[in-house]
Amino acid sequence: MQSIEQLKTICKDVRADIVRMTAAAGSGHPGGSLSAVEAMVALYFIVLNHRPAEVNWPERDRFFLSKGHACPVLYSVMARSGYFPVEELMTLRKCGTRLQGHPSCKTLPGIEVSSGSLGQGLSVANGFALSAKLDKKSFRSYCLLGDGELQEGQVWEAVMTAAHYKLDNVCAVVDYNGLQIDGNVESVMGIAPLADKWRAFNWHVIETDGHDMAKMLAAFEEAKSTKGKPSVIIMKTVKGKGVSFMENVVGWHGKCCNLEEMNQAMDDIYGRGK
Repeated sequence: MQSIEQLKTICKDVRADIVRMTAAAGSGHPGGSLSAVEAMVALYFIVLNHRPAEVNWPERDRFFLSKGHACPVLYSVMARSGYFPVEELMTLRKCGTRLQGHPSCKTLPGIEVSSGSLGQGLSVANGFALSAKLDKKSFRSYCLLGDGELQEGQVWEAVMTAAHYKLDNVCAVVDYNGLQIDGNVESVMGIAPLADKWRAFNWHVIETDGHDMAKMLAAFEEAKSTKGKPSVIIMKTVKGKGVSFMENVVGWHGKCCNLEEMNQAMDDIYGRGK
């Protein structure tokens, strides 16, 4: 098992992957991918019970990327945990690639369900979790949602459903970076007070720093040990985290770097020139 320091090093490599692959593609979504790095590294390297060499292992935990546009971070952690060669990351969004601009279960083994249409992931996670309960299986469902995505009504139907069926094998993770494609989340369609809303739907709520690896691991462990109700980790994050000129800038939601910007991003990520 990797140490916290080793996981932090992996996070740097994942951030570099995100910048490089979107730059190579000439398109993509780096901002919301960078904000979710620690959560995804924690999941794929520590939390998930999975076998990259046996993608259809029946007892595997299921992960669902509800905010499918953030697939660069998913592809990076999948590659670096052994699902496919890291070199393949540079084929993102290219003609004939397995790495579509939104995750496709038809092209890439290890993707449970195709995503991209926002608001649907938690409903799917609930379905798998309910099937585990009915079949007396021990696997868990994890679902990463964006904060702007919570403006979708289907999310709240799924929140209500998970609580009703006491799906304590469901863990939702909200990337609460405060920005979406059209601007500040609270200006577009306010979701605050967010923790209170989830509690009102009878979820166990964990609020934490989404860029502190130790706190993220503790949050996942708390969710796993909570019985009788589903858990949500509301992680406060920074859009574009790790790249100075991207941090908290809404314009980097769906924009890639040019060569000069990519070099600056690598310096920021790896701490060069400081």
